[in-house]
Amino acid sequence: MSTLLEKPIKVNRVVTISVEHARALEDPARAKIVEMLYHKRLTTEQIGKELQKNGHNKAITTIRHHLDILKEAGLIEIVKIEEVRGAVAKFYGTSIKLISNQSSKDFDSKYSSMIKTTSVKIEKILEGIAKKPGLQKKSESSYNEFVMTEIVNRAMASVLENKDFTVGQKKVK
Repeated sequence: MSTLLEKPIKVNRVVTISVEHARALEDPARAKIVEMLYHKRLTTEQIGKELQKNGHNKAITTIRHHLDILKEAGLIEIVKIEEVRGAVAKFYGTSIKLISNQSSKDFDSKYSSMIKTTSVKIEKILEGIAKKPGLQKKSESSYNEFVMTEIVNRAMASVLENKDFTVGQKKVK
């Protein structure tokens, strides 16, 4: 047998997601619902109208089913309950921000220098955190990796939520 292709694989990204979250987000309509609810409070009916605008024609019962799955996974929650003309309206929201990964083909060449220099700085910070006594146990290495990723994830969320910053020529809020 001859080898036709062999390529070394170097880890250059870490994606953290639980199996529960992955299953909840596997349906494109559910992922869209999470995106819509970020910083918005919407009822089931409002979610239905927004989904329809985005090409997802779903019955209210189907939307309720999707909302139940997302609630069970901890991705959304009821943030407000209001009485409207004798009926109860539930408003849903989330604190989860989904960042789509649709980068341009020239992404690596365009941002490689910035990524490289910034990564080195962040690596030094993370190496210092990894030396903390709570993260020194070898038996908990996957949990330690999760803790480190959560630290970076929450710091990034804080920066994205609290500051304007510029990427290339485009100002991001």
